[in-house]
Amino acid sequence: MNKTKLDHRHDPEEWLAEIVGCIRDGKAIRRDLPSGGRLHIDRPLPFLCIHIANDGVEPVARDIAQANASYLIAPRWNEALTLVEAVTAGLKEKFGACIVFDIGELSQDRFLTDDAPFLPPFEVSIWSSPDARKAADVFSDAVRHSQVRFRTPRVEKAEKPGPEDGGQNLPRLSTSAISVRFAPVYRQPNSDDVYPELREQLVAMLFDAGLQAYASFIGTHDIFKLPNHRALGRKGFVDAVSRVDRSIDEVASTFDFLLVVTPINADAAFQEFRASGFDRQPKFLYRPLAFQADAVKRKLFSISFDHLEDPVLYQLYREKQQELDLQLSLLGARQTHRFVEFGRALYGPVEHGLLHEAKEILLALGSRGRDDADAGGGHHDVADCFYVEARAKAMVAAYRRQLKEFDVAIELRDDLPSGLLVSGHRLLISRSTLMDRRRVEPLLSHEVGVHLLTYFNGSAQGLRLFGSGLSGYEGMQEGLAVFAEYLAGGMTHERLKLLAGRVVGCAAMLDGARFAETYRLLVEEHNFSEAEAFNLVLRLYRGGGLAKDAIYLRGLLELLAHLKRGGALGPFWMGKIAASHFGVMQELADRGLLRLPAVSPIFLASKEGNVRLQKAVRGMRPLDMIQQEEP
Repeated sequence: MNKTKLDHRHDPEEWLAEIVGCIRDGKAIRRDLPSGGRLHIDRPLPFLCIHIANDGVEPVARDIAQANASYLIAPRWNEALTLVEAVTAGLKEKFGACIVFDIGELSQDRFLTDDAPFLPPFEVSIWSSPDARKAADVFSDAVRHSQVRFRTPRVEKAEKPGPEDGGQNLPRLSTSAISVRFAPVYRQPNSDDVYPELREQLVAMLFDAGLQAYASFIGTHDIFKLPNHRALGRKGFVDAVSRVDRSIDEVASTFDFLLVVTPINADAAFQEFRASGFDRQPKFLYRPLAFQADAVKRKLFSISFDHLEDPVLYQLYREKQQELDLQLSLLGARQTHRFVEFGRALYGPVEHGLLHEAKEILLALGSRGRDDADAGGGHHDVADCFYVEARAKAMVAAYRRQLKEFDVAIELRDDLPSGLLVSGHRLLISRSTLMDRRRVEPLLSHEVGVHLLTYFNGSAQGLRLFGSGLSGYEGMQEGLAVFAEYLAGGMTHERLKLLAGRVVGCAAMLDGARFAETYRLLVEEHNFSEAEAFNLVLRLYRGGGLAKDAIYLRGLLELLAHLKRGGALGPFWMGKIAASHFGVMQELADRGLLRLPAVSPIFLASKEGNVRLQKAVRGMRPLDMIQQEEP
């Protein structure tokens, strides 16, 4: 973030005047104070969160204060008071009114006793100046209705703010004020140890309640309009965020997950399987691992999240750390019986509703596709890898006209099964690829128009995490990519049947079916051709059994439900995100931390694409998306 450095060695009055000038000019301030502590103003806002205590004495209260876009932490009130008065004077001059939010911890957890039959509530004490009572009530209601676990907060009104010198100094301020003290329930009894999960919950709950109080105060005084209270969060991120982002990305870049689990001898394996009478699983060959999973894990968990100062970003990076840990465990178990269980943990089981939808699709499509040629329909024009490469270059060039940094490396590969694969900024095309030419543009809309587009849009956000992908992003990403095929006019019977077959095959694999059994299920019961069934089963059993392929239809169903509920597509183009991150992305956008997408999908620029989108908004099932009859 851009910071204005203020040298406290100058005359104190001159220094304070300089602070007020920065507030007046809308400049950011981040300054360590001479006696310890820090003043941080992300951008001038009509509030200041303060925490007065020695460093390390009240760690959760300190974390809550530092999560705010505007805060002051200091060891003692008598040294902070003059600075608080100067800052609030500057904020009142700029906004007409401002509020001070004083946060601290009580000395003890008095409701917790040795003979309590169950976990009792914990104390939250709140005081407010008369002109801040409405904001204090909003804070109290937010705390009471929060979805906390373990122990329930009991909010009580106090007669004076904070203990000790805080009780004397806060009312002296000529501004609105709220003072909150909470019991240190995150500490383990008779110990210096803490409950980490409870600590995180307290920070998130009390920080969010504080934002709601600020929003109420701003609305009461009609200072400016807010889309929601979360828009008052940080607009910039501190250097620690950039360091964590780089470190996480370095770990993620250590391995290419899909390439590592994809066999390099698909054609030879098919011939081996056929020679066995389609009875024995062929031997798959893989690229050797260029890393040791345990060593990468040590690097992953050496990353410290202690100074991020933003609960939302903290949670996003923790989730990503946990996902990378699971991926590394999965890769470390490649070609062992443990691989399939790690895959189940990473991608989830095949839910009953998902399996039912897949079977309904296969039943409705009947015998379609059984007589198709390997290229996807024998009487249609066939595209080979060179045709796909040429069309890919044309599509990438079109996107580069929107963003010159849309720099895609297109590679023809001999070590991939038939088809396309995106890895980072690369589009990999198997030399054995043969497909119906009608499928080329929709498939490129899938790979280039979604996977690569969100990679470059996410990378343009300033944090690599949004380009490489938030935790759990793959399901919605693949659902969005399949939906792009429909918007581009290319959702055929064969394509939808393949997506449904992957779900049915994945369920069989997770239930313990052998390779040949799942193959026969697809050929004999669902009318897949030999080549189609083999390529599908190869994907399912790669590495030892990978549950990933169920996410395509699952993600599509989630996306269709999202659109029917009135959800927008816009935030999904900002980067690689999961459905669960939709609200987070909206919040970060409201805070100004995210930019609008640098590149927009070409398939939404056409009248036909928008007509198809509106059909989906009105509600549709996957079967309604089939477009084989369209010209």
